[in-house]
Amino acid sequence: MTALDIKDLSVFTGAHRLLGPVSFSLGEGDVFVVMGETGAGKSLIAQAILGTLPASLRMEGEIAINGRRVDRLPPAERALLWGREIATLPQEPWLALSPLMASWRQVAETHVHVGGRTQRDAKQATANDFVALGLEAAEPRLPGQLSGGMAQRVAFAAATAGRAPILLADEPTKGLDSDRRDKVVSLLRDVPDTGGTLLTITHEAFAARALGGRIMVLRHGNVVEQGQTLDVLTDPQADYTKKLLAADPSQWPDTPRSNPGRAILTAQDVALSRGDRVLVRGFNLTLHEGERVAITGPSGIGKSTLLDALAGLIKPVEGTIKRAAHLDRYSVQKLYQDPPAAFPRHVTLGRSLRDVADLHDRSWDEVMDTYGELGLAPDLLARTPDSVSGGELQRISIVRALTVRPKVLLADEPTSRLDPITQKDTLDLISRISLREGISVVLVTHDRAMVEAWADRVVDLSS
Repeated sequence: MTALDIKDLSVFTGAHRLLGPVSFSLGEGDVFVVMGETGAGKSLIAQAILGTLPASLRMEGEIAINGRRVDRLPPAERALLWGREIATLPQEPWLALSPLMASWRQVAETHVHVGGRTQRDAKQATANDFVALGLEAAEPRLPGQLSGGMAQRVAFAAATAGRAPILLADEPTKGLDSDRRDKVVSLLRDVPDTGGTLLTITHEAFAARALGGRIMVLRHGNVVEQGQTLDVLTDPQADYTKKLLAADPSQWPDTPRSNPGRAILTAQDVALSRGDRVLVRGFNLTLHEGERVAITGPSGIGKSTLLDALAGLIKPVEGTIKRAAHLDRYSVQKLYQDPPAAFPRHVTLGRSLRDVADLHDRSWDEVMDTYGELGLAPDLLARTPDSVSGGELQRISIVRALTVRPKVLLADEPTSRLDPITQKDTLDLISRISLREGISVVLVTHDRAMVEAWADRVVDLSS
C-alpha cells in the first residue's frame, strides 16, 4: 500500500498561488527529499499534509495517508493521526515542545501516551534516546533553557517516540554542529531501514546526499527538477539546481576585510552559567568598531548564552562586560536563533516593522530599501509570523534589527534557516552594511567554512 500519496497539491493566499501543483507517492521504506530556496514552499507541503496551514492560506488537491483521504477529515479527527500514523519534526522546535515541561518528561510521556509503552519501558526508551542524541545534560531542563541544537534533538526524540510509520522532518539538521548533524542524519536513515517512510525538507546538500532516495527541487513554489537524489545532486540539469549547489560556503570567495576602529565592547575573564551549570569560563574579547567576529563551537557549549551576556540580557557570574561610553541602550541588537519567539504572533510583519521604524524615527523608505536588498517580497508584510517561512522571518528580523541603526549586531545562527544562495546573499548584505556604517558584528555559527570566508577573526569555544 502507498503510505503517502500527494496529487496536484497547491497552496494559495487569496488568488495567488504559493505552491504547486506538486504530486508524489511514497511507499514503505521510501525516502523523499524536498530541497529549494527559502520561501520556495517546502514547509507548505508539510503543513498541508498535517492540516496545519495558517487560516489565511488554503489548499487544493488530494492527500492520502495509507490509502485514506485525510484532506477531507475534520481537524479533530485528523489530529488523531499525529504521532500514530504520521509524526513530524517541525522546523521550529520551540513550537513543538511544551515550555513548562522538562525535556525528559516530554519524551517519556510521548512514549507512554502515543507509543503505548509501559512506564518502565518508556523510562528505558527515553534513556536510550537521550544517550543516542547526546542529551544527558538536557534531561531536567525546560526547552527555554536549551540551545537551539539541543532543543532540535529533544524535539526529534519526542517526534519519533510514538513509532509512527511515516516521519516528516522539516529542516532536521539546521543549527547543528557536524557531529550532531551526522547523528541526526543516521537516525533519520533508520526510518526507511526499518520499513518506515521518510519525507525530509532541507536546504542542505549534505543531508540530502546522506539520505538518498528521491528528490524534488522547488523554486518559487514550482518544481524545477526531480529524480534520484544522488543523480540530481551529482549531475544537476536545471540551472537553478546548479546555482544552489555552487553556493555552498566552501565555495565562497573571501569577503573584503574590515578596517577595525576603536574598542566598542570588552569582555574580560567572563564566566557564564545556566541554572547550576557553568557553560563558559575565562572568556575574553575586545570588539572593535566595524569588526566581524565569529564564535564557533559544538551545540550546548554556551554560544547563545554568551551572546545574551554581550547583549546585557544576563549577567556573568564572574568577570566584566563593558560597553564604550557613547553606546546607548539600543546600540546593541541581537538576532535570535529562533525568530518566531521574537515576533508577536498575531501582529502583521508590516506593523511590527513600522512600529520599530516609528519608535526610532526611521523613514519607511529606508526600511524598505534594506527589505528589498534581502530579496523579500512586499506581500509578506501583510502576513503574520506563522504564515511565512522560517528563512523569510529570519531575514525580516534582520531588517528590524538594522532599522534601529545599531553599533553592534549580535547574530545567533542568523542563516541556519536559509538555503545556500540566500545565506550567501544575506551575509554579503550584512558585510556591506557593516563596512558602510561601521557596525560591529558577532556571528555565532557551526559552519567553519562560512566563517573562514566571512569573518575577520574566529573564536572557537571548544579550544
